[in-house]
Amino acid sequence: MAANPSWKEKYLQEIEKADVREKQWQSERNTLERMLVRTSLASEGQTPELDRLLARIRKDLRKKHVDVDAWRELQEQIDRQIALLDDRGEASPTPDSGTAGAASAELDDKSHRLRIARRVGQLIGQLLSQVALEPTAEAEARRLQQALLSSEDWDVLREGLNRVADLVVAAVTRSKREFEAFLRRLDERLEVLRQHFRAQAEVQNGRADETEALDREIRAELQQAQKVLAGTEDIGQLRTSVGQHLEAIARVLDRFCRRESERERILAEQLEAMQEKIAALETHSEQMQEQVNRERLRAMTDLLTQLPNREAWQERLVFEFNRWQRYRHPLTVAVLDIDYFKRVNDSFGHKAGDRVLQLVAREMLERLRSTDFIARYGGEEFVVLLPETSVEDALEVVENLRAHIGRLPFHFSGQPVRVTLSAGLAAFRPGDSETSVFNRADQALYEAKGAGRNQSRTAIA
Repeated sequence: MAANPSWKEKYLQEIEKADVREKQWQSERNTLERMLVRTSLASEGQTPELDRLLARIRKDLRKKHVDVDAWRELQEQIDRQIALLDDRGEASPTPDSGTAGAASAELDDKSHRLRIARRVGQLIGQLLSQVALEPTAEAEARRLQQALLSSEDWDVLREGLNRVADLVVAAVTRSKREFEAFLRRLDERLEVLRQHFRAQAEVQNGRADETEALDREIRAELQQAQKVLAGTEDIGQLRTSVGQHLEAIARVLDRFCRRESERERILAEQLEAMQEKIAALETHSEQMQEQVNRERLRAMTDLLTQLPNREAWQERLVFEFNRWQRYRHPLTVAVLDIDYFKRVNDSFGHKAGDRVLQLVAREMLERLRSTDFIARYGGEEFVVLLPETSVEDALEVVENLRAHIGRLPFHFSGQPVRVTLSAGLAAFRPGDSETSVFNRADQALYEAKGAGRNQSRTAIA
C-alpha cells in the first residue's frame, strides 16, 4: 500500500492535464468566435435586415452559449438575404439604359463585396494557423480561402461565404470531440488503476483474515496441549498427544505458508501489470503533453510571419507588466505600422503584401535584442516590448530599426518599392495598466502618421 500516494499524485497530474486540454479547447473556441465577429462586422452595410441578423450572431457569441438549431435557421435567413442581394444586383440598371450613376453604384457594390470576401479569406487563413481541422475540412478551408482571395465571380464568393459557418462548426466540433475522447481514454486508464487497487486491498484483507485464523488455530492447539499436560501423568500418552498437536500446528503453518506464497504470486503479477499500465499511461501522458505544447505553439504563432500573434503578445505583456510592478525597472512599449500598406496590396496584389509583411517581420526580429519581444498585432501592425529600457533608449532602437527597413530593396513587377514604418512609443509609469500604456503608444503612432509618416513619436507623459 506504500505506492498509493504516488498513484494519487499521478491521478491528480492527469486531471491537471485534462484541465490544460480544456483550456486549449476554450482558446480555440475563442479564436473561432473572434473570427465570426470580425466576419460579421466586415459584412455589414448591405441591408438593414442582414445587419440585424449579423448583430444577432454577435449577441449570441457574447452570451457564450450557442443554440445550434437556432443558428441553422439563422444561417438560412442569412442565405436568403444574400440571395436577395444577388437578385438586386442583377436587376440594377446598366449604362445601356442611360443610368450611368446606377452602373457606378453597382460597381461600388461589387467592389465592396469583393473586399468583404478578401477579408473573410484572410480570416480563414488566421483560422487555419490557430485551429487544427480534420484533413478533409482543412483541405476544404484552403480551397475556400483561395477562392475568396482570388475569384471575381460573386456566385463563387457567395457560396464560399456560406461555407464559413460550416467550417467554424467543424472546428469547434473537432476540438470538443478530441477533448471528450481524451477524457474517455483517461477515465478508462484510471478505472484499470482503481481495479488494481481494489484487488490489492482484497489481497491485503485476505492476508489479515488468514493471519487471524492462523493465530486462532495455533492458540487452540496449544490450549489443548496444556489441558493434556495438566490432566495426565502418563509419559507415553503425553508424548503422543503433544506430537499430535505439534503436527496439527505444523499443518496449519504449512497451509498458511502455501496461501501466503499464492498471495505473493498474485501480488507480483498485479504489480507487474500495474507497472505496465503506468508505463502506458506515462507514455500517453507525454504524447498528450507534446500535442498540447504543439497546439499551444501553433495557437500563439502568426502563420504568415512566424512571429508571436496577438494572444502571445497579451500573455507576454501581462508577464512583463507584473514584473514591472514588482521591481519598477524601465519598460517601454512600441507600436509600429507599415506606411501605405494598402497601396502595395492594391498595386501589386495580396501576395506582394504578404511578402512585405514576411520580410519586415524577419528584419525586425533579427535586429531586435534577445530580451525584446515582438509580435504581429494584426494586419500591418506590429508591437514590441522592450524590458529594462527607458523610452529614450527604446526610441533609439526603434529609429535604427525604422531606418533599416526604409533602406530595404523591395521590388514588385520589376518596380522598386520603398517600404517605411511609423512608430509610437510609451513607457510604463505609476498608475499604468497594460491597456493604458498601450493606448498611449497607439496614440503616439497616430500622431506620427498624422505628421507625415515614416517617423517615430513618444507618448507625452
